[in-house]
Amino acid sequence: MSLRKLASRPAMYFVATTALCASLLAGASASAASLTAVASGWQQGTEPSYISMYEYIPNTVATNPPILVVVHYCGGSASGIYGEAQGGGIISKADSEGFIMVFPQLNGRNCWDVATTASLTHATGTTSGGDTKAIVDMVKYEITKRGANANRVYSIGSSSGAMMTEALLAVYPDVFKGGSEFAGVPAGCWSSSYAESNQWSGPCAGGQVTMTAQAWGDLVRKMYAGYTGFRPRIQLWHGSADTTISPTNQTEAIKEWTNVLGLATNPTTTSTVTISSHSYTRQQWTASCGVTVLDAWTETNGPHGTDANMNAQYSLPFMNLDTTPFAATDPQAAACSSGTGGSSGTGGSTGTGGSTGTGGSTGTGGMAGAKGTGGSTGTGGAAGARGTGGTTGTGGTGTTGTGGATGTGGTTTGTGGTTGTGGSTSGTGGINGTGGTSSTGGSTGTGTGGSDTTGSGGDTGTGTGGSSPVNPAPAGCACDVANTSGTLNVLALLAGVFVVMFGRRRTKRSPNA
Repeated sequence: MSLRKLASRPAMYFVATTALCASLLAGASASAASLTAVASGWQQGTEPSYISMYEYIPNTVATNPPILVVVHYCGGSASGIYGEAQGGGIISKADSEGFIMVFPQLNGRNCWDVATTASLTHATGTTSGGDTKAIVDMVKYEITKRGANANRVYSIGSSSGAMMTEALLAVYPDVFKGGSEFAGVPAGCWSSSYAESNQWSGPCAGGQVTMTAQAWGDLVRKMYAGYTGFRPRIQLWHGSADTTISPTNQTEAIKEWTNVLGLATNPTTTSTVTISSHSYTRQQWTASCGVTVLDAWTETNGPHGTDANMNAQYSLPFMNLDTTPFAATDPQAAACSSGTGGSSGTGGSTGTGGSTGTGGSTGTGGMAGAKGTGGSTGTGGAAGARGTGGTTGTGGTGTTGTGGATGTGGTTTGTGGTTGTGGSTSGTGGINGTGGTSSTGGSTGTGTGGSDTTGSGGDTGTGTGGSSPVNPAPAGCACDVANTSGTLNVLALLAGVFVVMFGRRRTKRSPNA
């Protein structure tokens, strides 16, 4: 063989190997997106210093994309709840449909503040609004930075993140169009005997805070005084055997949101649904505009967070995030908020005289009047004077007549006093149960205790990903070709191939040279 032909062989191997590695590098660059910290640009200067922002931006983002805020549990992190969302199929759905995800994170604190006046009062402009306002600022950042759709913003969370989801929908109904929460409490409940030292409410966690539907509704309306606009829909999940956050909070939350949304006490439909061999009682309330605005799931003997924790199967369809193209306007807002008498018509969420005045809980036309004059909201505003009379007096076809559902007496809190079971600083199971802040398998792996509970599965449930790197190297690969070191390794490999092949050929020819 001529020296010229011999010299051409290493060149051929070099070109072939280069093409192969270039293909590998191209494949790595097209791999799934990752959870990324947003160090600056989102702050308005009023946010608590202990809150940071993470985001997940799919490789292919939908036009005018919706935003889904994902909020972690007590003692958790953005990466921890990312792992749970990944295990529930939410991340893969974001990849396929192209919606943006925001992951707020607490640093150096146990639970989200859903108790103080700052967090439970609607703030505007540069007004300090606590933890809830900080998350709203993250949403506004994505709207400005990435052209996200301000009319399609939603929230989902587990445990403390579930409480935050209810608080966000109550305090900022002008920002959020809906949400899904797993093992939360009614908005405002956590203020009872709240301990700033560990951000915990023993009475609320223990299910000792109970009120009338009217009192819960008034509490929410006070969080954004004078607001008479759109109210977002909500999906509630709770296990009937939850020992960390009492299932009483599920029934109290139902009372709160039926009142806020102007719904009947009894659900429109009740059914039994089996998910992965676990049985759930599902109660749905349909508004007069034909949209299901309250969707409550209770798992029989279910643990904290439920066995369907952070699932995409039912939560994303409820928020209309499961299929594209995405409508420019939220379907509920489009169907329920137009015209006098709609769910956000003149007068807000109650009839003439306020939420317990003449006419009961709805104005002229009855609760089921389809956007007629008075509709489900009538004239008068949420702060009208209370009538006198009891629970079933005269006043239209609504659920209550003159005097409303509570009559004389004002709002009261339920049984439990100021401490309740667990004291003022811990609920059943304590704040950090067996297992510390992360159970076996990372912060979202299966383990006893989890991050803030001793219940089965812990507060973090079973999730994929944990707090480990989001994009580990694929099995069987000695290097991560998606990063810089991987690129250097590939170049080293090319040089090695060239030297070995050329040297080997030269050695075989030397005896006959």
